[in-house]
Amino acid sequence: MATGSATARGRRQARRAANSTAVEGAARAGFVARGVIYLLIGMLSLRIAFSDGGGEQADRGGAIAEIAEKPLGTVLLWLLGIALVGMALWRLTEAAFGQAGPDGTKASKRAMAAGRCVFYGFVAYSVLSYAAGQKGSGSGSSDQDSRDITAKALDWPGGQWIVGIAGAGVAGAGLWIAGRALMRKFEKHLKMSSMSATVRKAVTFLGMFGGACRGVVFAVAGAFAIAAALKHKPGKAKGMDDTLRSFTDTPAGPWLLVLIAVGLTAFGLFSWANARWRKV
Repeated sequence: MATGSATARGRRQARRAANSTAVEGAARAGFVARGVIYLLIGMLSLRIAFSDGGGEQADRGGAIAEIAEKPLGTVLLWLLGIALVGMALWRLTEAAFGQAGPDGTKASKRAMAAGRCVFYGFVAYSVLSYAAGQKGSGSGSSDQDSRDITAKALDWPGGQWIVGIAGAGVAGAGLWIAGRALMRKFEKHLKMSSMSATVRKAVTFLGMFGGACRGVVFAVAGAFAIAAALKHKPGKAKGMDDTLRSFTDTPAGPWLLVLIAVGLTAFGLFSWANARWRKV
């Protein structure tokens, strides 16, 4: 009986910690950090659209390198990495205790929170590793990483199926992200009533446009992975940088990339809106 009481008490204390002001602050700092990364990716994409790219990477690695070149860049990277750790910890509490809202304890939502925790943990590790002096850790090319991983997977038994299914999963996730953005599903996670009418319209636009563009990028990257599987050519797989550059090969030329770049910038601003009004 005493053991059961102690366990229940421990769970209550853990839940209170998960709902604490510290965890809320960590989550909001994480949204600020995510916004910084997407704003920089959008900016780098615009540069590529109007030039040959100059060797820049329009992905997380490029954003990290861009920050590192600024005054106090290393300090900024440490702050960014710590903020992303906060995001990962918040997602961990959601996985353990459920999200805010009436359906936040559903198994599917907790599983998604666990996946996001792993993702943001990896991003935080790459940023902090770069800040600590491991320059190849955070700023590596997402394109080369994608090709290397695809090449290894294709050599496995059933490798084409594995790569194809993974690509379909990424493409499906991208369409899901875009669809939810266009349907304004994000509004239920925000304190919309706390915004003025003008701010509410702006946040809704940023969420729809930015989220849709972000989803399109994921969907196209997934399509390239499927192509790599079907043709058994690892070089067909593309990371975010090459995926964004591929938009310039369409009949719209660089203007489609400009549209996507502006959309990713909008998503960065939307992330900052989440830092202010997200229900945590």
